[in-house]
Formats: sequence, structure tokens, C-alpha cells
Amino acid sequence: MQSGITATEELRSAFNKLVSNPSQRGLLASIQGEALILGEKVPSSSSSFLEDLSNLSPLLFPSTPAYILLRLEDAPDGFIAITYVPDTAPVRQKMLFASTRLTLVKELGGERFRETLFVTELKELERQGWEKHERSKKLAAPLTEEEETLRRVKEAEAQTQAGTAGKRMHFGSGPSLGIEGRARISLEGLRDADPNYNLVQLRISPGEEIALAEKSSTSAEGLAACISATEPRYSFFRYTHPVDGPHQDSMIFIYTCPPESKVRDRMVYASAKAGLIRAAQDELGFEIAKKLEASSADEITASTIEEEFRPKLVEKQGFAKPKRPGRR
Repeated sequence: MQSGITATEELRSAFNKLVSNPSQRGLLASIQGEALILGEKVPSSSSSFLEDLSNLSPLLFPSTPAYILLRLEDAPDGFIAITYVPDTAPVRQKMLFASTRLTLVKELGGERFRETLFVTELKELERQGWEKHERSKKLAAPLTEEEETLRRVKEAEAQTQAGTAGKRMHFGSGPSLGIEGRARISLEGLRDADPNYNLVQLRISPGEEIALAEKSSTSAEGLAACISATEPRYSFFRYTHPVDGPHQDSMIFIYTCPPESKVRDRMVYASAKAGLIRAAQDELGFEIAKKLEASSADEITASTIEEEFRPKLVEKQGFAKPKRPGRR
């Protein structure tokens, strides 16, 4: 998943100085806004990598993700890029740091790094934890970087979800997001054809929940005016349309993400979308007839929706009679 985030010149410069300065063990990096920024420097108090690991703990926090760039040995490619994403970090931060880790390596020069690592606990960055990591590399069948990262993210999400299973929708391999009570009740009413509304709009709250943004009653013509033009939205619209006689209700899922949306929001909404659809179908019993996506709500017009339900006509082409030889 592309995050659209790039490294600042300050971070690039600091890493280049690290490469040429053997007396420094490493540095930290983080994400601010839409940029990879420089964090604290990791000093070196010994020629031993394992002994210098003790210099890390004062710079890291139990709930704050960070990128850790360390010198394993004095060589042009002697660095390791560690993505530290604690289990207690917010889901939005987990997804952001996980999706940007490869961008960080690429921005600073992939040829410099002989290894990348994803960790969730501070003890993994202590001497004993590192020695365990080295032993497991020798004994276990090697996983690709993406396989290892996926495994760790799934473990972290499972732990985040523990204890609140009754309040969470199962989003598969996507982020584990809770669903607000009002949002669930509104979706259930929409499913059961509540006559008071036919449109439910959902958003992701700062507390990492699927929350109700608004519910209303509208026609296909007025749909675009009801959907936010400035923030991403998941919209469930019960569309009434004629099909060979009596009218029929069909459920449409619409994902809109305006171009001016923040990079973080675009990424989190996009990654949670498929899981929300599965949860609505599997847990709430929705039968979603059509799925639409647009960068602007204005793109969702009545004619667009009607076209989706219009039977596709297949033109039959007959065999062309061959021309007689010699005739023009």
C-alpha cells in the first residue's frame, strides 16, 4: 500500500552523516503530517552492536511507533531498518507506519540496508531479545519481509482486539476497528427497510471506531448533495428502482474520498473498506448489489446509478457473407 509520504531533506542529510560517521550507532525517524522526519540520534558507547542496544530504551516509548536505523557493522550495506510498532499504539498509527516502512528504506537508499525488521515490544530490542532473534533466523524457515510484517501486524491487531470482541466487527486482515452502537443500529434499520431513512453514512472517528456520520432519506438525484464533499465517507444507500413490474430495493455501497483528504485518512479508509463490506455482509446480513467508488460525491449521479442496474445488451453479430471473387 502506498502512503504518499516522503523523507525530509533533514532526515536524508542526517542518515548520510550516519553512514560516514562510525562513532554514531544510529538514529530514529518518525512520521509527521505527510513526511518522514528526523528523530533522536542513537549514540555509540561501544564497538559492540549488542552492547549499544542499551542506548535505545531511553529514546523509545511503550505506545509510540518509531523507525530505528542502526549500524550493524562498518560496511556500506551494514545497516538495519527496524519498524517499532507497539501493540498499544492507535490502529491508525499501526497502519501508517507499517505501510510506509518500505518507503523509508527506498528514500534513504535500499542498498544501505541488509535487513529490515518489524517489532512490537521493547524487549525485542534488548540484548536478550536480539540474541533470540538471531537464533530464530538460523533455525526457522526464512519468511519474506512482507510475510513477516503481515504476521506481526496480525498478532498486534489480535491483541488490540482481545477483550472487546463483542464490540468489534471482524475485518479479516484489515485493521481491527470497533463499530459505534449508533452506527450498528442505523445499519440494521437500513437493512430492515426502516421507512424513515434510506441512506447511512459512516466515518472513522479519532478513537478508531466506525461511527455514524449521518442518516437521511434521499432520492438518487439528491444523493450527491447529502454526502460530504470534504471528508471520506462509507455510504450505504437503499435504492428503489423498477425491474419488470414492481419496484425493488437494492443496497449500494459507496466509498467517496475527496482529493483534499489527508494522506492518513485516505490510507486508513482505503485499507478498512473491504473489511467493512465483508462485515456488513457476513455479520449484519447485507446483500450488497453494487459497489461504487468516487473521489467526489458529485460523480455519483442518478444516471450513474441507473446505468449500473440497466441490463447490459449484447449485440449479436451475424456472419458476414463472403464477397465473390473479382467483384469490387
